[in-house]
Amino acid sequence: MRVPVLAINFKAYSTAFGEKGLNIARAAERVAKEFGTVEVIVIPPHTELRRIVESVEIPVFAQHADPFDYGAHTGWLPISALKEIGVRGVLLNHSEHRLKLDELAYLVEKARALDLETLVCADTPISAAAVAALRPTALAVEPPELIGTGIAVSKAKPEVITNTVDRVRQINKDVILLTGAGISSAEDVEAAIRLGTAGVLVASAIMKASEPEKVIRAMVEAAHRAYKK
Repeated sequence: MRVPVLAINFKAYSTAFGEKGLNIARAAERVAKEFGTVEVIVIPPHTELRRIVESVEIPVFAQHADPFDYGAHTGWLPISALKEIGVRGVLLNHSEHRLKLDELAYLVEKARALDLETLVCADTPISAAAVAALRPTALAVEPPELIGTGIAVSKAKPEVITNTVDRVRQINKDVILLTGAGISSAEDVEAAIRLGTAGVLVASAIMKASEPEKVIRAMVEAAHRAYKK
């Protein structure tokens, strides 16, 4: 994973599926190629993974994986199956789909063995430090009470970001740190990078926008500008 990063979580918004989801992924790719300096990652629902993987060249991550390998596990999704689909990585432990620490440990290790990247969410500096010890590729700090509010953590609780950076760096100097929760504007992206992270995990600001590509371009431009500084 290169830095800076704009990771777009499609969640299960109506715009995440079918042609609308594919169009947003293609828009993200256009902007990523236009700038060339920012890693733009799309994270669509599982039903859309294969189609989007086959349609764009930018990294595609899955939204979740379960701590099982192939076998009699009805309704669960093994991370090995995601590898076969062709994803570059997987988002884990989002506040809307929590995992236990031992499950995270299994999945991060399994992903590493499969040469898949991991973007793991944490809600506090303390939990982020625990996650950092597992050595994921990237870690996003997301206070759950701010997710979807349009109130960026970089504005409402900047100390959460700075404390996370301090605690995580004591344990893991290599993990890529991102800011999530309430990211709604290019200014929020710049603020997140100024506070010591390498980019953002964003969802509704793009997925619910009337012009998603315009928002993606503004955020990528902000990440490019802020990271150069």
